[in-house]
Amino acid sequence: MKKKFISIFALAMIFSVGTTAQVDSTAHVRQKVMTLKECMEYAVDNSTKNKVQQLDNADARINKREAILKAFTPSISANTNAYYNFGRTVDPETNTYTNITSFSNGYSISAGITLFDGFSAINNIKISQTAIKIGISQEDKIRDELCLSVMEAYCNVMYHSEMVEVLKKKVKTGKKNLELIKKQYDLGQKSYPDVVQTEADQADTEYQLINYTNNLNNAMLTLKSLMLWPTEKELDLDRSIINDSIPPYDDTEDAVSEIIDFAVNTQPDALIAKGELRSAKISLNTAKWQFLPTLSLSGGWSTSYYSYPGNDSYISPSFGSQWRNNAGEYVQLNLSIPIYDRLSRHSDLSRKKNAYRRAQAQYEQTKLDIEAEVTRAVQDKQGAMKAMIQAEKRADSQSETYKLHEKKMLLGLVSPVEFQTISNTYLNALAERLNARLQYFLKKSVVEYYKGISYLNQ
Repeated sequence: MKKKFISIFALAMIFSVGTTAQVDSTAHVRQKVMTLKECMEYAVDNSTKNKVQQLDNADARINKREAILKAFTPSISANTNAYYNFGRTVDPETNTYTNITSFSNGYSISAGITLFDGFSAINNIKISQTAIKIGISQEDKIRDELCLSVMEAYCNVMYHSEMVEVLKKKVKTGKKNLELIKKQYDLGQKSYPDVVQTEADQADTEYQLINYTNNLNNAMLTLKSLMLWPTEKELDLDRSIINDSIPPYDDTEDAVSEIIDFAVNTQPDALIAKGELRSAKISLNTAKWQFLPTLSLSGGWSTSYYSYPGNDSYISPSFGSQWRNNAGEYVQLNLSIPIYDRLSRHSDLSRKKNAYRRAQAQYEQTKLDIEAEVTRAVQDKQGAMKAMIQAEKRADSQSETYKLHEKKMLLGLVSPVEFQTISNTYLNALAERLNARLQYFLKKSVVEYYKGISYLNQ
């Protein structure tokens, strides 16, 4: 009986372990740990702004195709009509008026092409090509701005989550210290004010934990919003970014002038401003050429059929013979010379000149903005590195101080007030070190981006 019970118990344990493993495996599949790169890729793939811009780019490609067809292919149209007359009309056979009921049917086809329109069609092709390039740069800009926002939100989550873990440990340690102080008070080794002060310090730590937890929830909600991640779905993030070693900084690695020259020629903002300047220049050239005549060529073919239904005295020729005999062709060359159009062409030319000047000013301003941004990014990276090095040193020294005073606290050699001061200083040092690490990571990523490495490829 005892052996049977052991066997049943063993089978139950095996089944339980197998079921637990299966549940854990299923949970692992459901809750994948996402890295920073995966978060950025998810945000880009689901971005509504990115999807809208892609549709705009598709429209730009359609406009380019339309401009090419309009410039190099004729417009062709076909027409047919049926006319039944019950009253006075012109006899299609004798070309005289008659009151006989008649039926007529016509067919025609025509084509026309513009031979010269002041290079307007060619310029429209160039403008549509530039619009496609601008659209691609707009899409790159949306992607890069979104990736940077996700990086900042991700680092914010990492900061608050790490601080929550630190405070949880501090709360746990504080409870043990509080129990020890109470025991020492019962033994007469500590005074009542020491107990009160320790309780107050513990309450303050728990209050900080609540605040950081709330901040963590808000930071996570911001990250989910940027990623378009379902708010009710858990988002498990990879925390290795906190503990990754950061290489030492080299003062010679960032040549500001070279980065500026590269960024001015490759940044989406610069490419967009440059594309708009090119479009404005082409539009200005088009407005200048509109004072010249336009030349177009057209041609066509038509035929007709007529009959007198219900009238036996009028016998119409057969449909085939009328199709051949009534057929006609024409070719037309049209020259249109602008003489006076209420100065609309002059007004359009003036507007295009103003638009070109605005585009020039905007392009120059964009280059200056990029120059300032690159310079600031390099300076921020240098400052963040120095701050991180100092924060590392401060955190290490505060850690040693905290450990020494923690031992003294257990031996009763340090008052609760003094220990709380040391503890708060240590906690602040940890927070500043973590913040300095994340800030350096962000500033370094921005500089690498200006060097031509996208956020997704870093």
